Parts: sequence; structure tokens; C-alpha cells
Amino acid sequence: MTTEFTHLDLDQELEQAVNDLGYSTPTQVQDQVIPLLLEGKDVIAQSETGSGKTAAFALPILQNLETGISPRNVQALILAPTRELAIQVADAINKYGSHLNVEVMAVYGGQRYDTSKRRIRNGIDVIVGTPGRLQDLMRQGLLDLSSVRTVVLDEADEMLSMGFIEDIENILSQTPDERQTALFSATMPKSIRVLADKYMHDPQTVMVLQKQMTVATTEQRFYLVNEKDKLAALTRIFEVDEIGATLVFTRTRAGSGKLAADLIQRGYAAEALNGDLAQEARIHVLNRFRSGQVKVLVATDVAARGLDIEGISHVVNFDLPNDPEAYVHRIGRTGRAGREGIAISLVPPRDRFQLNRIERYTKQKISQAQLPDEAQVYAHREDKLVHKLTVWLERDRSKREQEIVEQMMAEGHDPVRIAAAALKMARVEENQRPVEKIGEINMSERSQESRRERSSGPKGKGKSSRKPAERQQGFRGGRSTITTVEEGMVRLSIERGRQHGIRPGEVVGTIASCANIPGSAIGKIMIQDNETMLDVQEEYVSRVLGHTGSYSFRDYKNVMIKRA
Repeated sequence: MTTEFTHLDLDQELEQAVNDLGYSTPTQVQDQVIPLLLEGKDVIAQSETGSGKTAAFALPILQNLETGISPRNVQALILAPTRELAIQVADAINKYGSHLNVEVMAVYGGQRYDTSKRRIRNGIDVIVGTPGRLQDLMRQGLLDLSSVRTVVLDEADEMLSMGFIEDIENILSQTPDERQTALFSATMPKSIRVLADKYMHDPQTVMVLQKQMTVATTEQRFYLVNEKDKLAALTRIFEVDEIGATLVFTRTRAGSGKLAADLIQRGYAAEALNGDLAQEARIHVLNRFRSGQVKVLVATDVAARGLDIEGISHVVNFDLPNDPEAYVHRIGRTGRAGREGIAISLVPPRDRFQLNRIERYTKQKISQAQLPDEAQVYAHREDKLVHKLTVWLERDRSKREQEIVEQMMAEGHDPVRIAAAALKMARVEENQRPVEKIGEINMSERSQESRRERSSGPKGKGKSSRKPAERQQGFRGGRSTITTVEEGMVRLSIERGRQHGIRPGEVVGTIASCANIPGSAIGKIMIQDNETMLDVQEEYVSRVLGHTGSYSFRDYKNVMIKRA
């Protein structure tokens, strides 16, 4: 049960700031977390973006700040996975502290160092930053964390998926042991628990789940389809399933944009929702989706966090998520308010093992369905045409059209042929949408994937996890015999290697942060004595190379990255 902010024992200045922003009642996560943090306890909170978690940690941080200290030292540190989130959180803390004399700064890759240096020297109370840039400032001796009293890990699951674990541990090791630590995460994979056990003191756990964690009320099915045939499969399903408002998930931002464009070309009212959109554009897209002007919204997991829209008929996993818990969050967006929802997954043979993981996690079997064949699609189109014609006949609102038909009959035209010609004209749009071909399932793709899993795992093991960070560790040392580059990837070279102390997690974290790409876009990493080879998804290569010369690894600045 929520209470008014006045009952949370916040200082008057903070209550006034909250009131100025138009908030009168705390959200569930604020109601539960704020009292715990004010008491000085460590907190693990499972809460999604959009639940009000920023205020849940920002208000206690501001209230617990020691003021009037000279010189000012950093008292609170918030770690965020991306520059966008760091800026957003810093801006929110400034607003909550508008009636206080507080200095807040965001630090992130791509930012001018001289600006950060000047502000830190002048004194900062709260720093919000990405792990890579924070470490850069620490290595240069510019950032002293010995006075930090509170550390917040915001969107911890996303930071770990981007390969920031080593950076996070390095940063935490430079803060006092008696600090207060709060960890916020939308999902709770095992790696989060390991991190909490290592660095937190008797943490209190708060679970605030806006989405129903059960999937029992949602119809779930999957289609086994080749990767190259996913788009053709999706359009066939859309034709036969009579979709309403539909949310489609892709793995990458580039993938969401491309899929939305492909659907638009095929006559579907679709738009992409991803991290490339400015906030104003995001709001515009969501409003169009809510109003029905956009029928298909193509999104990434990060962009869809906090998305709460009623009336979604279908959720489609165009790409399966890496984390089974993310699958539950995705499909929980359909089937609400007593309405039936449908969750569809397009599964290439190589991803069948991932679907098995999801089934084990949800303790439910996901049924396999057969894609509609061409004859079924054409038959469905004709059924829709006949139904539409029947509706117009029942309405009897075609008086002028009937007069035209009677005039043509008087001129000697056959009424049956007139009707047939009119239907042909009505189907012109159909003729512009041929049913795309779908090939036979290539099961060898699955066996090749299985062989890769076995060969990359430790000796004596029958399988190996495919999580990015673990896979990358397997290629350390430069002794890998794998020389081929996977389809869709490009091999790059970093002019630093083992003798420079380079580690896989540092490679992923630094590049993902500076180039603003997902950690999952980085594949194999092969660390050799004097250089490091890595594979990057093709659509992100230009972004990575565009920042070359601005990367920092350890104490090495302006490190070059080039095509291998």
C-alpha cells in the first residue's frame, strides 16, 4: 500500500521538489526502498525502468549528504550502463535537489576530459557515470572515491550483459568497505546474486514487478524457421493471425530499424522503438501506437523497459532473448485485463537450445506450430475479401454504385462479369504483396552450433554456456585455432594485448561504452601478446571505428582499433 511522500520522513526541501515536479504519491518501489536506504541498509531491488526507481535512490542520497564540507568530495556514486542513462539520472537528481546546494555530474565516454577535470577539482557531491569512463578518471588520479558513502548500481543486469563486471569490481574496490550499496535490476540472473554476495552487507531484497511473472494465461507457440526466412515467416503469420496491436522484439537497435522498414515496405503500419530515438520522438511513436495509427511496434529490450500499454494482442520474439527471465517480461505485455494474449517466437535451428532453457525456466512447454503455406495465405485473403463484401451488402450503403452497375447492365454488360471486375480492382493491393518463399529447415545449422558449443567448452564437458562473457574468456591467450569470422561479423584489431594486461571484460566494456553499442554485438575475442583480435557485428563496425583513437585500456590512452 502506498503512502504520501509526507509519510516517508523526507526533508522539507525534498518534499517541495517532489511536489514541484507534480508527484503526490510514491510508487511501489519508492514506498519500499526509500525507508530502507534512509536507515542506511543495503538494498537489492528488482524493478523495471519506468517504476520510479531513480527517485527511490536519489531522494535518500540527497537527504544523507553531508553539507557544508570544504572541499567537496564525492559522497555518492551511481553506475549506469550507458551515457543516455547516466545523463538522465544526473538530470533527475538535479531536479530532486533543486532546493539544495548540491553538485551533481554525469561522466561518460565521448565527454571532454577537461570539463570533467575542472568540475571534479571544484568539488562534486554526486557522480553518475559509466564504468569505463569512471575507471579512466580513476587511473588518471582525477577521481578519488575514498569519501563515497553510497554506491548505486543502476540497471545492473544490463551492465553485466555488456561485460562491465571487472570494471564494476575495480570501482567498488576503491570505495570504503563500510559504504551503503544499492543494486537495481529488472532481472535477477545468477551473476547479480554473486556480485551482491561479494560486495553487499546483509542486503534487504525488494521485488516490485509491474508485469505478471506467470505466463500461464498467454498462448505461447514457436515456429522453427531458417534465420534468413524470419521476415517471410512473420508476414505470413501476420496475414493469417489477424493481429491487433503487436510488439515485436529484436536483439539489436539496428535490427529493429531494419525490420520496421521491411514491414512498412510490405504494407504494415510499423515503427521502431530503440535507443537511437530522442525522448520527444519516443513519446510520439508510443502515442501513435496507443492510438492505433501504428499497428506493429518493433523494439529492443532496453527501449521497451517501462513500456506499459494495454490492449497488445501479440508479442513476437523475432530474436529470442539471451535471458529466460527477459522472455517472461516480454510476453507479460500481452494477455492483460482478462483478455487473451498470444506470444510467438521465431526460432532458427541453432537457437533451439535457448528455447529449451526458456521452457525449463517457465516450467511450461511451448508448442510448435506450422507456418501457413502459400495456399492458406491466399485462401485467407479471399475469405477476408468475401467477408468485407458481405458487410457492405448488409449495410446497403452503395446506392450510387448500384446505379452505375444498372447503367452498365443496360449497356449490355454481364452483371457477373461486372462484379468480378470490381473484385479484381479491389484486390490490386493484394497483388502488390506476393507471398514470399520459405526454404526447407536447415537442420545442419543446429548440429554445427552444437559442435561449436562442445569444442568451445572445457575438456570433459558435453556442453558450454553461450553467454558472451564466458565465450570470450575461452579465446584468451591468442592460442585459439579459430581463424574464420562468423557470418555477419567483421574482425577488428586492437593495438594492445596480453603484455599490456588487456582482459576480455575490459574490451567489451570499454568498446560498448565508448561506441555506444550493446555488449552482445561483440563476438570472439582473441588476446595475443601485442594485439587483440575481436569480431563485431557488421552494422556496428562503423560506430566502433568512428571512435578509434579515443579508446583507453588500462593506462594506455588513444588506443587505435582498425580492421584486421
